[in-house]
Amino acid sequence: MDRRRPGATPAEEILDAAAELFTTRGYTATSTRAIADAVGLRQASLYTHFPTKAAILVSLLDTTVRPTLDRARGLRDGSRDPGEVLRELATIDVEGLLASRWNIGMLYVLPELAGEDFDEFRAARSELRGIYRELVSGCRPDLDPGDPVLDLPFRVVEAVIPHRQDHPGVAVDAARWAAAAVRVIGTG
Repeated sequence: MDRRRPGATPAEEILDAAAELFTTRGYTATSTRAIADAVGLRQASLYTHFPTKAAILVSLLDTTVRPTLDRARGLRDGSRDPGEVLRELATIDVEGLLASRWNIGMLYVLPELAGEDFDEFRAARSELRGIYRELVSGCRPDLDPGDPVLDLPFRVVEAVIPHRQDHPGVAVDAARWAAAAVRVIGTG
């Protein structure tokens, strides 16, 4: 196969094409045929790598959450200052959301994500949000469990998604963005 896309494997090329098409044309407006054409595959060949269009989207979304979640789990040993860990997690998360050349995080708001195909993605994102909340609670033990301040660092980090959309090509300093995510809770 003649390589048209970055990626070491056909599956990676499919993901790159899908990320571009989903973020520029929209998920619903993108057919698996269009994805296959962008890679230079027959549509039937695409299905040997991903059984459905939803499976492609799940895989893309997973790249924005799973690596950060895995690292976040490793940060929760309790021996470090929660503010320091919160800043490190926020930096890792911003870097992860910026890692793809396509702004995949934009896809978080798709109505299709309410479907059962996306249960694991929603659970992983919810677990990541929970880790942020635990860290904020460690920094601000005065907050009640229902206080919206607990969610602010997570929301500030994810604000890099629309920022990237509004300011394409503008570099983002992940450490500065993370510092803002910590400052928003009034501790740093």
